Amino acid sequence: MDVKKIVLLIGALMLAGVSAFMAKTMFGTSGTPQASATAPQLVIDGPEILVATKALPIGTIIDPGAFRYQPWPKDLVKDVYYIKGEAEPAALAGTVVRNPVTAGQPLTKGTLVKPGDRGFLAAALGPGMRAVTVPVSAQTGVAGFVFPGDRIDLVLTQDVPGGGDGPPLKVAETIVRNLRVLATDQRTDHKADEQGNTQVVTFSTVTIEATPKIAEKIAVAQGMGSISLSLRSIADNTQELERAIAAGEVNVPDTKDPSAEKAMLLAVASRPQDTNTTFTVGGDVSRYQRRSVPAKPGNGPGGAGGGGGGSSAQLAGPSVRIARGNTVEFVPVGGK
Repeated sequence: MDVKKIVLLIGALMLAGVSAFMAKTMFGTSGTPQASATAPQLVIDGPEILVATKALPIGTIIDPGAFRYQPWPKDLVKDVYYIKGEAEPAALAGTVVRNPVTAGQPLTKGTLVKPGDRGFLAAALGPGMRAVTVPVSAQTGVAGFVFPGDRIDLVLTQDVPGGGDGPPLKVAETIVRNLRVLATDQRTDHKADEQGNTQVVTFSTVTIEATPKIAEKIAVAQGMGSISLSLRSIADNTQELERAIAAGEVNVPDTKDPSAEKAMLLAVASRPQDTNTTFTVGGDVSRYQRRSVPAKPGNGPGGAGGGGGGSSAQLAGPSVRIARGNTVEFVPVGGK
């Protein structure tokens, strides 16, 4: 190759390299504005008002986590709103929702009912429900650790004497499950100290929400023995739903509609239960306690006659054990 051509080629390469370096330096230091990935923030010219942080159905007892302050356009602010600086949020704890409120909707003064107002307790009740008050003590009331809005079970403890000799049968039975607490000693909010911590205060009465039939059962149970409260866990709602679905008590929606599924969950979580109750007798706790009701004398095999029972001669053959309330009778097979 000619030496002249080689020199020209090397010179061209050097010139191209210098041009590329100068172009990179020029474009890298240029004042071209860069596109910003941050969207401009919308500034709302108006006061802050209280809005709901979640959906609040009718009868919901308001707690501090149910609302928050949010800026609102000045032209859309109404006199019925709770405006920051004019309303005290702590005073709204314990109020009850009279009309349904959606998440993000402003709270109005006509939507909430305060304790002591006319119709307050009626607003706290769900459709078709009743309010029932049960007397409790420090031992039967979970030592004051039950607050309005919690879910509880009712346990009835009683002595069943029967008609025979010996000590009565001691029985504890869970008669109703998943009851909502409306108030404790006429209080519907969580009493807090100066630091804002919830205070545990013992109470003598608790008002709960129940169906009319369950209200009748509770009234009868108060005359039968002692009623104790059993505080339920929040996680029990999921287990209750699974049990209700397995038992066929809940109709699962065919469509994959989130609102329909949410309505089903709320219905199961807020429904009191008086079926599939459990019980424990004294014999389950101690071997020295009874497991059955004492029978009347003469009503057992080989017992003395009298009281309508058969004698040992009458019960020489097969017999059938018949229980009528607290009376147990053994009748020979084929007898009347």
